[in-house]
Amino acid sequence: MVFAAFTSAMVVRRGLSNDWVSMHKPSILWINTAILLASSGALEMARRSLRAHARDLFNVWWTAGTLLGICFLGGQAMAWHQLRSAGVFLATNPSSAFFFILTAAHATHLAGGVAALSYVDVQALRLRLGPAKRTAIDVSSLFWHFLDGLWLYLMLLFYVWG
Repeated sequence: MVFAAFTSAMVVRRGLSNDWVSMHKPSILWINTAILLASSGALEMARRSLRAHARDLFNVWWTAGTLLGICFLGGQAMAWHQLRSAGVFLATNPSSAFFFILTAAHATHLAGGVAALSYVDVQALRLRLGPAKRTAIDVSSLFWHFLDGLWLYLMLLFYVWG
């Protein structure tokens, strides 16, 4: 609902204003997109490995997915730093404001997702993944895939409307 509200506000604000200036987006956003998709792919490989009773492979894939998620967050920090270095700030114009707000909201959700992935990772590495923890695996990966889809939506929004 948060992202729907922000999207609605962005579309209305852009349509009603004459001060909207599309901002240059850092090229690292495309690399971040690939990293996030690779993270989702790794988590899905982990889930398949677990179903095939390949616990060691599960640990490798899940850890890789978690680390890629952390890399995505680092890449977002780099994108914000690049924008600040270029003189683009939250208050520069409405386009930059919505970019920073939407990416920060996404990053906040991703930080929660990384926490969940890390929890599962630690439990798996400590061999504490019983049947009850399998729900944590499914819910964490489903949330992560949702965040991937949300990021693709935001990229479309930034490049089409932004």
